Order: sequence, then C-alpha cells, then structure tokens
Amino acid sequence: MTPEAQRAASISRKTAETDVRVSFALDGTGKATIATGVGFFDHMLELFARHGLFDLDVAVTGDLHVDHHHTVEDTGIALGQAFAQALADKRGITRYADIHLPMDETLTRVAIDISGRPFLVFRTQFRVEKIGQFDTELVREWFQAFAMNAGLTLHVETLYGDNAHHIAESCFKGLARALRQAVAVDPREGGRVPSTKGSL
Repeated sequence: MTPEAQRAASISRKTAETDVRVSFALDGTGKATIATGVGFFDHMLELFARHGLFDLDVAVTGDLHVDHHHTVEDTGIALGQAFAQALADKRGITRYADIHLPMDETLTRVAIDISGRPFLVFRTQFRVEKIGQFDTELVREWFQAFAMNAGLTLHVETLYGDNAHHIAESCFKGLARALRQAVAVDPREGGRVPSTKGSL
C-alpha cells in the first residue's frame, strides 16, 4: 500500500474536562504509544492496538481528580472518530467479522458490522466494581463511545468468565481481532462499497 493510500487519521478533541489527541492507522504493525493517566485503560488500548495490528498514538489529559469517566469516554469518542475517518468511504472492505476470544477461564464473543448505523449490544457483567483503581462499568462506556463514533453495529457478549481483568481483556482483544478482519481489503470486491445501497 502506497503512503498516499494509507488508511489513517488524527483527531484532537478538547473540552472543559479532557484534552484528547489520537492518531489511528488501520494498516499498521501493532505499535502503540498510550498515555491517558489511567494505567489499566492504557493496558487495554495497548493490547487493542497489538491484536488489531493498528498503529495507535493516544495522549490524554483529563480531570482524573474527579474520576476516570470523562477520560475513558472521551478517548472512545476520539478513537471512534479517527477510525471512521481512516476508513473513509469503506470501499473494498470485508465489512463483517466475528470472533470467539478466550482468555483463560473467560470466553467472549464479538460480532461487528461496519455499517454506518451505530448500535451496541453489550452483554458482559463484572462481579466486582473495580480492577485496581479502574471502574469496571467504564468498559461498557468506552465500547459505547467507540461504536457510536466509529459507526459500528457491535455486539459483545461474555459467555462465561470469573476474573474481571480477564473479562475486560477478552472484550478489548475480541474487538481488536474482529476489527482487524472487518477492515481488511477483500480483493474480490474490486474496490466496491460492500452494500447493495452503494454506500455505508
């Protein structure tokens, strides 16, 4: 792929609560430079990049003295916007993908349609409220923000699992692996948009 054809985008988003800068390259090597100020969240984004083979730069300054909510949600918004920009008109992509992602005792199913019609079904529950200092309810908040801004129809369901870290990790890894398949260029499409409507 020539540099001119690279699927990549950068987004800056600043509010009274956060200052978020992200760069997202779909056809990367899994290289990530992540600094959100939230350690567990950094870990999730690093493995998201690695398993999606995305190149990802994320720098966030947020109101962590309040809590982690705004930082996590606004990062999801910016990453979703960058993903959508990087895909442009979605010509030639595979579009659909699904995966069952095991993480030790946990199994999570992720199914994606890069549809342009954002919708999230998130059937994952945590038995604890925190992983270290990270609120487990923020996992869903990030997926919601990312899916809505990326234009994804996204279904995430943890079929079983006990350890909260494993459950969260299986969700992020599952999303990464499914996206990696869905954004792949299908040579049989011949550069067409994969829809009978002619647009997504």
